[in-house]
Amino acid sequence: MTDPRFQLNRRRILQAGAAAAAAAFIPSLEALAARRAAASAQLLPAASPYGPLRPAPDLATGLHLLQLPEGFSYRSFSWTGDMMNDGQTTPDRHDGMAVIAEQDGKLGTELVLVRNHENGFGPLIQAPSQYDTAEFGSSERRRQLGGGTTNLRFRPESGEWVSAIASLGGTMINCAGGPTPWATWLSCEETIEDLSDQGGRKHGYVFEVSTDPAATPAEPIVGMGRFRHEAVAVDPATGMAYLTEDHRNLSGLYRYIPDDASPEPGALARGGRLQAAKVKGVRNADLMVPRQGDEVELEWVDIDDPDAAPAPFSGRHAGGDASGPFMQAWRAGALRLSRGEGIWYHAGKLYIVDTSAGASALGRVGYGEGAIWMLDLGTMRMRALFVSGNALAGDNPDNITVSPRGGVLACEDGDAVTDEFGKGSRLLGLTARGESYIFAKNNARLTPADLTTLGKTVEPGDYRDSEFCGACFDSQGRVLFVNMQRPGITLAIWGPWQRGNL
Repeated sequence: MTDPRFQLNRRRILQAGAAAAAAAFIPSLEALAARRAAASAQLLPAASPYGPLRPAPDLATGLHLLQLPEGFSYRSFSWTGDMMNDGQTTPDRHDGMAVIAEQDGKLGTELVLVRNHENGFGPLIQAPSQYDTAEFGSSERRRQLGGGTTNLRFRPESGEWVSAIASLGGTMINCAGGPTPWATWLSCEETIEDLSDQGGRKHGYVFEVSTDPAATPAEPIVGMGRFRHEAVAVDPATGMAYLTEDHRNLSGLYRYIPDDASPEPGALARGGRLQAAKVKGVRNADLMVPRQGDEVELEWVDIDDPDAAPAPFSGRHAGGDASGPFMQAWRAGALRLSRGEGIWYHAGKLYIVDTSAGASALGRVGYGEGAIWMLDLGTMRMRALFVSGNALAGDNPDNITVSPRGGVLACEDGDAVTDEFGKGSRLLGLTARGESYIFAKNNARLTPADLTTLGKTVEPGDYRDSEFCGACFDSQGRVLFVNMQRPGITLAIWGPWQRGNL
């Protein structure tokens, strides 16, 4: 067994059609971190093809919640605490989201979106389907699980929001997920909490959500693994689902091969095989400190028990409990990322975010500014498309999407960056060369007077450091949808997309 302390020599780029090369290694990740300043990483954002930003008014409230390029408009909807169409208030912590269907409505086409709520304990979402409805805590302080999903409708022709209703309840830490080619949403729990000894159920699963909440089964797809799920992307050509894991320096990259490849709701739940990615020819490759342009070739190893319990991991750069699937993958020689976050399918490729790839200024591995990998599903070759060497270039990208025109857009989840447009988290586009540029900034500062006038129940405050989540486009690329996780706001953005690559 190769000593995992030695790492893949990133100078060796695999050539097309070549046989698996003998592994070559360098002494340690600390050595890479020491050379970080000289490594291939972006330090400053490129000029945006859409032009500079300026505060822009929300068409729904008049508040300047965003900074956007000239010519772009937006409308907010479904703030935390707003009344939904089913009579309950909107849950908080808006997170992953996607447009899953386009349907005929009374006044024209309506887009159906599903939105995650990344809550642990909180008010139980009163959806038609609920997974874990147990109550926890003492008799004086009973709690239930507050995670789940809500379904939204939007009219792209008029730029108007239509409705919001609950669609899944009784889950927890629903972070991201992904759309399927058959018009459903896969909602992912980012936890390995086991509440069965308290009268609840095990968590850490993927759930399938329908356009019709009444058709959502609220049962976990156990075969897709029990781990700290972040996101999932389905290859429409094969029906395989690719999954990321957000577990600091203990993150695998997985795929699920369904037994039934029928493109229909419920097919994934009929069983399948979970696998983990391995760098071809290299055992336990660490990809946590990439350089821009690094390339590896992947193969896949089987996970025998996708529902295995967590277990202690004492390897280099990580400690504590790893997920059961990761432990099995590691024993089989699989790779690891720092923290797998967003993943999105487009035109035969996957775009995969490692949000803390790199090293801190002091050389602490897995505490960098992040990277975006691109995996070609035809060749299984994965390349570091973007590596941030400075928060100005990219401050821990998280959720990711690709527009119908092929433009990559990432949501930041770091601290509020102060750049030429002031303070705030950002939406970052990538150029064709893999250089980041600033498309939008969070500009939300809410005063008590504003909130009273608008009838909003969120707390006043400066929310410019709140992460963007759930960025996604409709199928024609007319509208970009995105969430501010705090205070919990969903936004629809439109404008002259043709000026750039989004």
